[in-house]
Amino acid sequence: MNWIIRSTKIVKLHTNLNEILRPVWEDLKEYDWILTDLDFISDDTIPIHFDQDTFILNTKQFEILFNSRTQIIWGIISAVPKNTELNLNLISKLSAEDMAVWENDKFLIEKSYLEIIAFDSSYTIIKFTDGKLSSKFKEYFKDQALELEKYISKN
Repeated sequence: MNWIIRSTKIVKLHTNLNEILRPVWEDLKEYDWILTDLDFISDDTIPIHFDQDTFILNTKQFEILFNSRTQIIWGIISAVPKNTELNLNLISKLSAEDMAVWENDKFLIEKSYLEIIAFDSSYTIIKFTDGKLSSKFKEYFKDQALELEKYISKN
């Protein structure tokens, strides 16, 4: 299932990973994380920076980012099984502006377990391959997590 969050009363910022992943975090601790096409704001020391386009973070590194006060303004963030072979050349060219992000069940990063696409602080799209995880997310955000497919058909 695929969800979009524009604004929410449940969390302070839907651009903060801790707030957006809170309902499913315990289920995501055994994954590597791919981050690309990023723009962010942070006063914390975190394992990402503006000197490169793409990052592969292990669980411990991502947890630092997760627990920080970082706001992801723009970007693609994906949880993939540990030690997944990835085409980093292709991933480094991905863009959150790609129209495929609006396609239901279309993941930009192959083998994604979960994918987050952040747009200019306006929208956060979260795509799940695991139905149970998706249900936990929806249960937490209730009517503030809109089905991507329904949102697209109305807009």
